[in-house]
Amino acid sequence: MYAIIKTGGKQYRVAKDDVIEIEKLKDKAQGDEVVFEDVFAIGEGADLKIGTPVVEGATVKGEILEVGKGKKVIVYKYKAKKDYRRKQGHRQPFMKVKITAVEA
Repeated sequence: MYAIIKTGGKQYRVAKDDVIEIEKLKDKAQGDEVVFEDVFAIGEGADLKIGTPVVEGATVKGEILEVGKGKKVIVYKYKAKKDYRRKQGHRQPFMKVKITAVEA
């Protein structure tokens, strides 16, 4: 059985024991349990339930394995012949979550 959930403005297809990398959630730390209630679809094959827009009563539970930052992305702006240069780095925070339960 799998589910399609929404978190951090993105949608993920998850099943039990999957490990996904999501946007960092506020007030959560490593080892905490997280519950996703925005479930758009749940089931498999002929048993698939599709929500309008969410499936009522369906939840997906997970455990936070790791909290970290991604690789550095360099943002570089310049204007030719104007001596204008700006270099900035960015590391996107993320969380690795192991899906522990998919409940309809």
